[in-house]
Amino acid sequence: MSVPVSPAPAGRSGPGTGTGTGTGTDARSDAGDLSEFGYDQQLHRSLGRFSSFAAGFSFVSILTTIFQLFGLGFGFGGPAFFWTWIVVFIGQYSVALCFSELAARYPVSGAIYQWSRRMGGEILGWFGGWFMILAQIVTASAAAIALQVVLPNVWSGFQIIGDDPALTSASGAANAVLLGTVLLVVTTVINCIGVRWMGYVTTVGVCCELVGVVAIILALFTHTHRGPEVVFDTGQPGQEPGYIWAWIASGLMAAYVMVGFGSAGELAEETRNPRRVAPKTIRQALTLSAVGGALLILGALMAAPSLTDGRLADEGLPYVLNTVLSSPWGTVLLIDVAVAILICTLAIQTAASRLMFSMARDSRLPFSDALSRVNTTTGTPILPSVVIGVLCVVVLLVNVGNDAIFATLTSVCIILIYLAYLAVTVPLLRQRLRGWPGNRGVETDAEGRKLFTLGRTGTAVNIFAVCYGALMVVNLAWPRAEIYNPSGDMPLLQWAGPLTVLAAVLLGLCAFPWGRKHPRPVKVGE
Repeated sequence: MSVPVSPAPAGRSGPGTGTGTGTGTDARSDAGDLSEFGYDQQLHRSLGRFSSFAAGFSFVSILTTIFQLFGLGFGFGGPAFFWTWIVVFIGQYSVALCFSELAARYPVSGAIYQWSRRMGGEILGWFGGWFMILAQIVTASAAAIALQVVLPNVWSGFQIIGDDPALTSASGAANAVLLGTVLLVVTTVINCIGVRWMGYVTTVGVCCELVGVVAIILALFTHTHRGPEVVFDTGQPGQEPGYIWAWIASGLMAAYVMVGFGSAGELAEETRNPRRVAPKTIRQALTLSAVGGALLILGALMAAPSLTDGRLADEGLPYVLNTVLSSPWGTVLLIDVAVAILICTLAIQTAASRLMFSMARDSRLPFSDALSRVNTTTGTPILPSVVIGVLCVVVLLVNVGNDAIFATLTSVCIILIYLAYLAVTVPLLRQRLRGWPGNRGVETDAEGRKLFTLGRTGTAVNIFAVCYGALMVVNLAWPRAEIYNPSGDMPLLQWAGPLTVLAAVLLGLCAFPWGRKHPRPVKVGE
């Protein structure tokens, strides 16, 4: 472990800062850069630009999430819910721009935790990381359970428990936990082997997902029943007073999907020249996901056999694809979706394990000594990967007892992600108003190129990101019975959003390392 030092301002002359005239970069220069933040190079630095991009793209995983959630958006807002996708992208892109500036200046694992503590102090930074870890554990569980929606339709033999594959049935819920557990064991093993193998699997998986997305878009646009003007149709909900509220609720679908694009920042210590690569791949992952997702939604609306028979809201995208694709191609598509679920789960678990490692390395978590150990052979923090995997399985078990509670958990965890984002953008705005970054336009990466900066537009973009994030937290946490208690059997679940946030704060207050001095104190805003 390095001697605790305060981080030097990015771009300062010294080892690894990239202020020289050389055009190449290697692990030694990146390691020297990392040492200025007080950390040794323990993780293996082997990820390139595409692997960095793949980490963010696979976390969003539009083939997985839109496949699952299309019906949610359409059910609330009708075809015009398409525009919520655009609105959420604009809001999230403003967040991604802020993240890109920070990723260029603080290329350290545990991005949300590191960025929020350097902008807002130790307490805010800790809670930003805490919220993100909790959310990622639940999100990985939700991704893993999606296998139940896919694999039994590929081959009936995947329905190992009982004969009803529906997630709401007893046998379907139990089988979902079994399949999800197997998947989490696989992703945990891959993470323990090393980041190089994680990069290989994610890269191949993302290539398969991209091919699948393009194939689906082409299939949808060649089997249309109506034109693109369908996106102006408010549908049946539009015939009732107050459509705007239904439209706002339909935006939850996009809000659920477009998160996790900052995963490249979590892998900064394992990426070559992260000051240049991470900012770019953060923006690319979100942008490509948004474009692909918009085309998928538009194509589904144009190709759906009917917009009024209720099936599009109940069955979502699979309903449209089953009418467009013949059986063999439909099976191939389902296999591609299963691959997307694999890499999505892997990407989320990897990001969570690196965040846990980063906080433990700073003695910010219980059992930090054990959680901060890195295997010298694989260059991987093995225990955090195992702990995250086990906790994900524990969350999965909730689905056996009550699938409504599991669905509620997966909804409220998104609130925690948006709160973690606010823990970065709010203090960043405060520091920006004080002149951050002070040496704008001077900082360079390992190749001597200027770091990404928003320049004079930074304050306006940051203000927009904060306002958007705050409004989205309110929208996500709003006690809608249709989201949190659709059956009407458990009224308390309707308030699950605010109650979960309160529980996370109270649990965090118990876990916070009160009285323990940080081994690497930072000066806020530098």
